[in-house]
Amino acid sequence: MSQENDLAQNRTEWAEDRTILANERTFAGWMRTGMAAVALAIGLRAVFGAFEPTWLAKLVASIFIVLAVFIFWAAQSSARQTLSRLNDNQAHAQPVRRMQTIAILLALGAVATGGILWAL
Repeated sequence: MSQENDLAQNRTEWAEDRTILANERTFAGWMRTGMAAVALAIGLRAVFGAFEPTWLAKLVASIFIVLAVFIFWAAQSSARQTLSRLNDNQAHAQPVRRMQTIAILLALGAVATGGILWAL
């Protein structure tokens, strides 16, 4: 009976480790999605550079910048909540602080990009 309990415990730990790794992949995917929103904002500026009124094109680009910031915030928040419910066993999860730092830096970069777009 003890061996069956050990096997069940191992399977549970492996499942938690897989979930931790999946959480990190999901976080990375959301970071890429946020960066795609920033790239779309830059692309709108390139495509609609001669668009009149210019404030309208900048406003639309700003929507994607705001969306990117929201995506970065939501991704780190969701990843943090998921990690709080799990125990890492053999897979060592990225520290929550690292995910928050990445999200904050990308959000600051997105806001700076928005500022540059408005200055052009």
